[in-house]
Amino acid sequence: MCTEIEAKLKVDSLQDPERKLSEVGAEFLEEQLQTDTYFDDAGAALKSGDRALRLRQQSAGQKENTFLTYKGAKEKSDFKKRREIEFEVGDGDSARMLLSALGYEKKLVFEKKRRLWKFHNCIVCLDQLPLLGSFVEIEGPDGKSITDVQKSLGLSDLPHVVESYACLIEEKLRQLGNKEKQVFL
Repeated sequence: MCTEIEAKLKVDSLQDPERKLSEVGAEFLEEQLQTDTYFDDAGAALKSGDRALRLRQQSAGQKENTFLTYKGAKEKSDFKKRREIEFEVGDGDSARMLLSALGYEKKLVFEKKRRLWKFHNCIVCLDQLPLLGSFVEIEGPDGKSITDVQKSLGLSDLPHVVESYACLIEEKLRQLGNKEKQVFL
C-alpha cells in the first residue's frame, strides 16, 4: 500500500520558494502541465467518503503520460496523509470509456502548471492553478522530512492546506456562481 504524505502551502508567489530551492542546492527535475479529470458516480459516493478518482494527462517537454489515481480518505495527521494507488495508462481515451462503463461520470476538469524539485528525501512541487493561485507542495516519506524541507525553504510559518485542489476549485466555482466544471490556465 502506498501512502501519500504531504504539506500543501498557499503562497503569494512562487518566486521566493523557487529562489530558495536554488540557494539550498535542490535539484530541478522538470516543468509539467497537468490536466486533471475527476470522476465520481451519480450519488457522489467517492466525494462523500473523502475519496477521489482522477485521470491525469501530463506533459513535460516532448513527453506525454496519462495516470489513473485513486486517493483514499485522509488519515488523522498533522500532514495531508492518505492512501494513494496510481499507475500509468497507455490510452487515456480507453481509460475514460472504462470509467464511464463502470458508472463513473466526469465531475471536474482543471489544469495546473507544476515545477518539480527534489530536495533531501522530498519532492517539492511549485504549483500554479487557475482561480486559486500559487501553492507549494512538499511530499516526503514522513512528517519530519517534510517539516525539515519546509523550514529550509523559510515556509514554517505557513498553515497547511488540507483540502485537495479539486475541493478548493469546486468551492471557488461555487462562490463565483459558476456552474462550469472545467477550468483552464
